[in-house]
Amino acid sequence: MFYTLSDLFAKLGLPNSPAAIEAFIEKHRPLPQAEPLASASFWTPEQAAFLREARQEYSAWAEVVDELNCLLRD
Repeated sequence: MFYTLSDLFAKLGLPNSPAAIEAFIEKHRPLPQAEPLASASFWTPEQAAFLREARQEYSAWAEVVDELNCLLRD
């Protein structure tokens, strides 16, 4: 299965329209290179746990979580 950024934002309980995703990324970037995505202060504990699990090998969510990670960096 292939997930999109919209799917990921919905899974995280966040607004998932293209404009909302763009606004979220603009608001929270740049995330320092040394800070793991799931450690960012703007996630709830539940969101952070999902992001950590999603980046595990063989997760169907890994690719789109990596995409978000890249978009939040410089």
